[in-house]
Amino acid sequence: MAGETNLSKLLATMQPMLHPTEYVFCSIPNQNPDSSSLEPLGWFREAEGLTLILDRTEAEAAGLPYDTVFALITLTVHSSLEAVGFLAAIATRLASHGISVNPVSAVYHDHLFVPVAQAETALALLHELSQQPTL
Repeated sequence: MAGETNLSKLLATMQPMLHPTEYVFCSIPNQNPDSSSLEPLGWFREAEGLTLILDRTEAEAAGLPYDTVFALITLTVHSSLEAVGFLAAIATRLASHGISVNPVSAVYHDHLFVPVAQAETALALLHELSQQPTL
């Protein structure tokens, strides 16, 4: 199950894929009993509350507030959780074009949440980055 750790290989083979669903980040109290009906893509418990990554339509149906709407780009290369510099290279490239990124790493892939209005630009930049000569 070990993923790729070589930065050059990761960048060259990241194959970014844009998902059609729009996502939002919401926060609910840690002990909120009403959250059992929600189906988050991901969640993280913080001292201030439970952060949920939800399909925008689900968050709106539940009446949950959010600030920004995000697109999800999955880097389909099987990256290792121990890879060094992969997300740093990506975040640097996107930041140099004024695009914020909220990465989530899982066992097999890295997932990037970027503002929906900048999703196509981010996707193009990632494709360009994968075509650049080895670092």
